[in-house]
Parts: sequence; structure tokens; C-alpha cells
Amino acid sequence: MSNLLDGHGERAIAVTALKAAVPYIRMFKRKVFVIKAGGAVFSDEESTRELIEQLGILYEVGIHVVLVHGGGPQSTALAKALDVPAQFVEGRRVTDERSLQVATMVLNGIINTRVLAICRDIGLPAIGMSGVDAGLIKAHRRPPVALEGDGGGTVDYGFVGDIDDVDSGVLQRQIEAGFLPIISPLSADEDGILLNINADTVAAAIAVALKAEKLILLTGAPGILDDVADQSSLVSYLDLADLERMRAEGRLDAGMKPKADAIKFAVRGGVPRVHVISWQVPDSLLLEVFTNEGTGTLVVQDTGTLTPEEQAAAEDED
Repeated sequence: MSNLLDGHGERAIAVTALKAAVPYIRMFKRKVFVIKAGGAVFSDEESTRELIEQLGILYEVGIHVVLVHGGGPQSTALAKALDVPAQFVEGRRVTDERSLQVATMVLNGIINTRVLAICRDIGLPAIGMSGVDAGLIKAHRRPPVALEGDGGGTVDYGFVGDIDDVDSGVLQRQIEAGFLPIISPLSADEDGILLNINADTVAAAIAVALKAEKLILLTGAPGILDDVADQSSLVSYLDLADLERMRAEGRLDAGMKPKADAIKFAVRGGVPRVHVISWQVPDSLLLEVFTNEGTGTLVVQDTGTLTPEEQAAAEDED
């Protein structure tokens, strides 16, 4: 009898969860979500599959999903194996000619293809692309830029691109055809010279171009932390003014600075909600989309626009 009751209890929980998700499914059906996942997610097949299965659920309930992936850890590992030195400045990778070859192999080859293989296995109609394909991302090589802080000086990031334009029609046609685009953040300039672009930057630009409902950044951290040394100091929600204040006070680590730039670009470009969540939390993507509580940090233009339910859920977490 106890097994029967246990089974009934599990079914009741499943039904309750489905009922709770219905308002969100109705709200987000046919809306665009741009999701960026860093290379750490793809460090093993299990974590990759867990992410793709969550994307599959979003796709099946009618949400238009675009995945932008990075490949930093894999690029660093391959560069080391090939004796290609890796250099970072303010959280961004410096890309010389050999580093660019490594990035191309990792992003367009290893990661993109592995993701597509898992998509095929679970029956998800995905299509692999990069910013080079069909002129999706138009970019130019970044000129030397001034460094922040008292040290001053400039840095040449090499074959790193800055985005000029995103041809949203390229992606719209894929979405309308029923495909889920899996995008590598490589592009090229007008002369066909390959350029490496920060994946957070690419995701933000695509989200703006597609007028996305959400931009979701998957990271190793729980979200944006009030104290980078304290993993429990998660900030549940904040607006751009709060984000700028944290940056000015030096409370964003080097890896979070490019994400902060991407968040600012997306929100100012009209994306109403940006979420920073941890891929290491089981089902974090589904929890962030289909519950008020979520799992990470929600960033908006103005926290005064948050619903009472969103604010209450965040206060309950704190």
C-alpha cells in the first residue's frame, strides 16, 4: 500500500508542477529566448545533455530558443596542448593568429558539433551556425583600447571583433522553419578575416536584434554576487543603476565584467529581462523560466517595473 501511496504522491507533485507552469507557458509561447552557455557547461557529456534536454522542453512548449555557446576552457586546454600561450586582459581573451585557429577548431568544430549530435539524439531539430554564416554577424577588428584603472595604457586584443550589425532575418528564417539555432560566436570582417567575439556580447546583440523576451546567461556562479568571495551573497534582482554601482565599487570580478557589458547592452536595447543563473544547479533553466522564485539574478531596466510577485519571491529568498 505504501508504494501505491508513494506513486500517487509523485504523480500529484508532477501534476501540481504542470499546473503551475501553465501560466508561464501561455505567457512565453512564441516568444524568443536567447540563451548563452559558457564552455564549462560542455566540459562533459552529462552536463551538456542536461542543458540540451532543458532547451528541448522550452522548444516543445512553443518557446523560440536560440543558443549561443562559448568555449573558453576548451580553447585554453587545446592551446596549452599545442603550446599556444593564452592571454586575458580584464576578463577578455587576447586572440593572436594561432589562438584564432584554436578558437575556430573548438567553437565551430568540437563544441558546436557535439551539441548538434545530442540534439539529434533527443529529436531536437537544431542547426549549427556561426556569425560567419549568411552574414549573420557583421563585425570589424577591435582597435587597441584603453585599460581601466590607475595603470592606464592600452591593449591590442588581436583578432577580436566588435559587432557592427546582426542580420536578424537569417535567424528568423531558421526559427520560422522550426529549427533551433546553435550559434558559435565567430564572425568575419568585410574582407573575410575571421574574428573571435565574446559569446556574451554575441548573445546580447542577437537578443536585441530578435527583440527577445529574455536573455539568459548561464555561468558557473549562482548569479551576480554582492561579495565575489561569498557564494551565498546572491543578489536576487537589480537594475542597471545597481549594476553600474557595483562595477564602480569594484564588486564585479573580471569574468563578470563582460557579462555586465552584455547585460547593459541588452536591457538598453529593449530586452525586458536578463537572467544570470548557474548551469550547475539542477534544472536551473526551467526553474528560472517557470517559477517566480527562479534560481539566480534577474536584471531589468528599473526594479520598479518588477511585479509584486517577483519582488516578494526575491525577498523570501533573502
